[in-house]
Amino acid sequence: MPIATLQMQLVVGAVLLALLVVALATLAIRRKRSERTHLAQLRDREERLKLALWATGERYWDYDVATGKLHRLLLDAPGRMAEDAVAVSAVVHPDDHAATLERLDAYLSGETSTFLAELRVADGNGGWIWMRARGRIVAKGPDGRARRIAGTALNITATRAAERERQIASEVLRSMNEAVSVLDRNFDFISVNAAFSRMTGYQESEIVGRNGSVLDSLQHDSAFYQHIREQISRSGRWSGEIWQRRKDGEEFLCSIESSTVHDRNGELVLHVAVLNDITQQKRAEQELRYLANFDTLTNLPNRSLLSDRLSRAIVRAHREDNRIAVLFLDLDRFKDINDSLGHAAGDRILRAAAARLQQTVGLHHTVARLGGDEFTVVLENLESPEDADKVAREIIMAFEAPLLLDDRREIAISPSIGISLYPDHAQVPTELLKQADTAMYQAKAAGRRTFMRYDDAMDLVVRQRATISGALRKVLDRGELHLVYQPRLALDSSRITGVEALLRWSSDEHGEIAPTDFIPMAEESGLILEIGEWVLREACLTLHRWHQHGLGQLSMAVNVSVLQLLRGDFPEVVARVLQDIGLPPSALELELTESVLMANAEHTAVKLQAFRTLGVSLAIDDFGTGYSSLAYLKRLPITTIKIDKAFIGDLTHDPEDAAITSTVITMAHSLGLNVVAEGVETEAQMRFLASHRCDEIQGFWLSQPLDAHACLAFIRHWTPDRLPAPLPAAPLATPAVP
Repeated sequence: MPIATLQMQLVVGAVLLALLVVALATLAIRRKRSERTHLAQLRDREERLKLALWATGERYWDYDVATGKLHRLLLDAPGRMAEDAVAVSAVVHPDDHAATLERLDAYLSGETSTFLAELRVADGNGGWIWMRARGRIVAKGPDGRARRIAGTALNITATRAAERERQIASEVLRSMNEAVSVLDRNFDFISVNAAFSRMTGYQESEIVGRNGSVLDSLQHDSAFYQHIREQISRSGRWSGEIWQRRKDGEEFLCSIESSTVHDRNGELVLHVAVLNDITQQKRAEQELRYLANFDTLTNLPNRSLLSDRLSRAIVRAHREDNRIAVLFLDLDRFKDINDSLGHAAGDRILRAAAARLQQTVGLHHTVARLGGDEFTVVLENLESPEDADKVAREIIMAFEAPLLLDDRREIAISPSIGISLYPDHAQVPTELLKQADTAMYQAKAAGRRTFMRYDDAMDLVVRQRATISGALRKVLDRGELHLVYQPRLALDSSRITGVEALLRWSSDEHGEIAPTDFIPMAEESGLILEIGEWVLREACLTLHRWHQHGLGQLSMAVNVSVLQLLRGDFPEVVARVLQDIGLPPSALELELTESVLMANAEHTAVKLQAFRTLGVSLAIDDFGTGYSSLAYLKRLPITTIKIDKAFIGDLTHDPEDAAITSTVITMAHSLGLNVVAEGVETEAQMRFLASHRCDEIQGFWLSQPLDAHACLAFIRHWTPDRLPAPLPAAPLATPAVP
């Protein structure tokens, strides 16, 4: 080969070699540059990772499955990173160690796709923090088994505490009896508890997203609710009572406590409302107020409300210089009727009396029930005391018509009324009531069915009455009671046929006390039962002794109180007394007042039939002074009518009394009844009665009441020739025409 050619090839080879060296050098330089760039990128990514981990608070960890070592990347601040390697047991809380390993085994065995655990780890300061660890396999061995697991761990201590608080709060809300709702700034529901659903009927799924106005009631207008919501938004709090409406449309009274929740920037975020259904509570409060102020039986104001109204009336009267009248009413013999008919009927009577009373005085005057059968009327703006008298008369007249009970029974009852005046008699409610009460008792003492106006002298009477009432309780023990007897004369035979036993009280301390004074007290206190049985036994003993003295045809009339009549065992008491003494029942006559019998004639008839079955005679005393009813008269098993002395006194001077007396005699005879005239004091009266075929008489013309010995002597010495021959019957006088 030519040298030139060889040289050329060498040169070319050298150039190629040089080019190759240059290329290799260039390639090396480029590779180095690339490596530096890649390294820079890795460092940049590492810095980014550090920043990301530092920003999120997460920690990188790497677990060596074979050694059980845990490599942790510790980040204190950006750019500061440290790494340590520790055993798992050294950093994991002992109570969480086993559970953590179980989760790790589950992941390694393929049961879970990711390792996930919440555990407590040491914080390096002697405490523990909760971490949530996540990881995956990052390296496997030739056998395919995991060698390394890497992941991140996040401190969830605060989150876990918040979650716990949320759970506690949720449980508290769930268990609360109060309804709780959470609303947004537009008052749209966000959340409600179970109590809210129970209260309103709306389930959470039905109410969430709807506006709070869905609960608005028709009890208030929309402007009212809008004002409340504006106030909540403006002030951040509102509490009060408003009407709300349930899902089914039922309205209920609701107590609401509402407050707002703001974020860290002070912006309104939520409204929280706590609701309580207070409908029943308010009804109970109203009932309590009603019970505190009104009588449940009659629906009238009670003593408490009466005192309040009377106090206010006094203030007005003082300011306007007017009079006030207090009328104190008590129903006559109500206790007797109540015991006779039963408490249920008594309640109906009280309701009917209350309605009659309110209807009479009008709704503009206060009518109250103080208790029992006691009522009070307050009359305002009176010009004179006579105005109160006028109302009292109207009330008494209103009760002239019988009360109609629910079962259409009619009950005749009358009131006794006491009147006190402001400022004439007292200045305060208690004194006005007390004085009206005092006047009412005087009205009863005056004969009932009337009214009395208070005066100062009544206080003395009341004190005397109280003194006598106290002494009456000891009257039997002291032996101060005794009987006197007034003979009764048969006009057709001029014979003494019987006597009436009359009770007298001779007190060592108070002297002679009239029966009209102490018998009503005995009835009110219930002592009349004990006293009445003593009278019955004493009268029967006297009659038995007279029978032993040869006066076997004499009979004994004994007055009976309505309380005795109402005793369920009184027929047995009478039978026992007669049997103990050995007196035939036909020798005894029981006298009852007409007003008592006629108050409820049908019920009384059943009671009286027991005495007729026993063989005891029955008489109506004071006939003509009560609520006479011919229809009821024939239903009663009575044997005798006693004409009251009020008709006998003017018999020969008053044509009306003469007509009434003769008519009563004729009527009684048509019914087969015996007629006795009481209070006969003149011969002219006796002759009139004889001419009109009255059966018997008694009175001062024949004899005054006598003690047992004097009466026995009078009867023994009586002779028929002492009775004047009767005059021929005179025609009935005709009343003068005015």
